[in-house]
Amino acid sequence: MTPIPRLPPDATVDMIVEGMHTAGCAVVEHFLDDDRVRALRDELAPNREATPSGRNDFEGYTTRRIYALFAKVRGFDDLATDPRVLGVLDAILGPSYQLSAPVGIDIGPGEAPQMIHRDDLIYPLTHPHPEVVVNTMWALDDFTEANGATMVIPGSQHREPDDPPDASDAIAATMPAGSVMFYLGSLWHGGGANRTDTRRLGVILEYVVGWLRAQENHVLAVPTDVVREVPERLAELLGYNICPPFIGYVDGRHPLRSLDR
Repeated sequence: MTPIPRLPPDATVDMIVEGMHTAGCAVVEHFLDDDRVRALRDELAPNREATPSGRNDFEGYTTRRIYALFAKVRGFDDLATDPRVLGVLDAILGPSYQLSAPVGIDIGPGEAPQMIHRDDLIYPLTHPHPEVVVNTMWALDDFTEANGATMVIPGSQHREPDDPPDASDAIAATMPAGSVMFYLGSLWHGGGANRTDTRRLGVILEYVVGWLRAQENHVLAVPTDVVREVPERLAELLGYNICPPFIGYVDGRHPLRSLDR
């Protein structure tokens, strides 16, 4: 089986992209230092307590999913627009993309494994097709085989639609806290089972090409007053942007102009 590429903290965009083309995913270990991880956990703590557990097998009945992330915390603003992250997105998705489903995933003890799936299957596109989704999973705890590390099937992005993999082929994408896993929307993967007595926290920042609809409606989820204050590039990623030539305009103008920033 293709191994998961594991890269050092200073991994370049080219190294990350090469790993993703080969295995469908790549882990950059210790992308964030311990102080930053601690700060992000502290900022998310009130939302973790206030968020109910999931409503179905896919969300996970003991998993808390913190939706509308950019309406609730500011700690991920610079990570969403990190130059290396954007460099990977430029290389794989092209020049126009947006945030799709940013969400904190807090897997509780006793959680069952999530079904193996592709994130791009929500779009009615015929496989194979150019990549339209790229995910980043930020580990705010150590991801282990026991506590619910994301299960991936490296290399499975090349499988044809009529050749789905066996879930038993999945391996745990273990990584220390502060690491990030980049993975393609066409990679078969799923959340792991948590067989420990502690919760496991990670945050997904998912991106999709600009000409497809984002999973979360950020224009409604993130208050306009908040969008006016965030960096312009983040506002664009939250939907206040144009996909050339003119997808997304507001009254014939660029949507940022509607904010009176």
